[in-house]
Amino acid sequence: MHGIKRTKVDAVAVAARREKEKEKLRAYLALEKQILDLKGANEWSQEALHLTEQFLSNNPEHYTIWNYRRDIFTNFVFKERTPEESHKLLFSDLAFTTTALKRHPKVYALWNHRRWCLQNMPDGPGSTDDGGKEGKEGWKISAWSQEMIIVEKMLSMDERNFHVWNYRRYILSHCPPSMKRTDADELANTTRYIEKNHSNFSAWHQRSLVYTKLWTEKPESKTRALLDKEFELVKQALWMAPDDQSGWMYHRWLIGTGDDPEVLEREIGVIEELLEEEPESRWCLNSLVHYKRLLLRHKPNEQTQLTEDCRQSLEKLALIDQKRRQRYSDIASTL
Repeated sequence: MHGIKRTKVDAVAVAARREKEKEKLRAYLALEKQILDLKGANEWSQEALHLTEQFLSNNPEHYTIWNYRRDIFTNFVFKERTPEESHKLLFSDLAFTTTALKRHPKVYALWNHRRWCLQNMPDGPGSTDDGGKEGKEGWKISAWSQEMIIVEKMLSMDERNFHVWNYRRYILSHCPPSMKRTDADELANTTRYIEKNHSNFSAWHQRSLVYTKLWTEKPESKTRALLDKEFELVKQALWMAPDDQSGWMYHRWLIGTGDDPEVLEREIGVIEELLEEEPESRWCLNSLVHYKRLLLRHKPNEQTQLTEDCRQSLEKLALIDQKRRQRYSDIASTL
C-alpha cells in the first residue's frame, strides 16, 4: 500500500511460523478426537471434565463439547459429589465462561452454558423457612446476584450487545422472587440507556416488552397521557438520529395498527416536519407511506390526496434507495 515501507520477508521465519500453526492445529484436532472418543464411550469423569475445559478455553463455540461437559456434570458431578461441591463447581464454570466472554462476548454457547449453570444450582444448606442468603435459596440468590453485576458491567462496555440484553431478561424472569424488579424500575433503566445512546435498539426493544407485559396485565394503565409521553421520548431520538432504525421501529410499535386517527395525523405532521430538515431520509419517507396508508382507512374522503402523497414518497425512495426500488414499486402497485 502507498506510504507503507516494505519489509523483507524472511522465508525461514515464515516456514517456522507455518509449522508452528500446523503443530497447534494437530494438537487441537488430537484433543478434539480424544474428547469425542470419551463422549462416545460415555466416560463421565474428572479427567474428562478437565479435558473439556482445556479444549473450550481455545474454542468456546464447539456446541458438542459443551453438551458433553454438561453430561459429565449430570452423570458424574451431581451424582457423586455433595451439593456444596456441585455448587462450587458450577460457580467455577460461571467464572470460566466470564473469562471467555471477555474475549468472545457474542458467542451463543457461552451464554447458553451460563443459563444451564444457573438452572442447575442446588439448594443451599439452610431450611425452607430461612430467608436471604443464609436460607435454602442462598446459593441461588448469590449466583443470580453475581450475574446481574456481571451483566451491568458488560453493558457498560457495550450497551447494545443483544446477547447481554437477552441474558439479562432471562435473569430477571427466572431469578428468585426476592430479586425481581418492578416495571417502573425496568422503564427507568431503559430510559437511562436510551438517553445515553438513542441508537440502542436493545433498550428500545426491552422498553416495548415491559409495556406489553404491563398493558396486558393492567389494560387501564395504557392511557393517552402515557402514550403521548412515549411519543415525545421517541421524537427526540428521531430528530437526534433520523437515519437510525432503532427509534423508528419503536415509533411504529407505538402506532400499532393505527386505530387512533388523531394520533396518526399528529405523528404524520411530526415526521413531515422532520422531512423538511432531512429531505432524503429513507426512514422518514418509509414511515410516511406506512402511516398514510393506515390513515386511508379512517379518511376515505381524502383517498386521492393520501394516495398521491404515498406515490410521490415511493418515487423518491426508489431514487435514493435503489437497492429496494422493486419493493417500492410493488407497494405503489397496491395503492
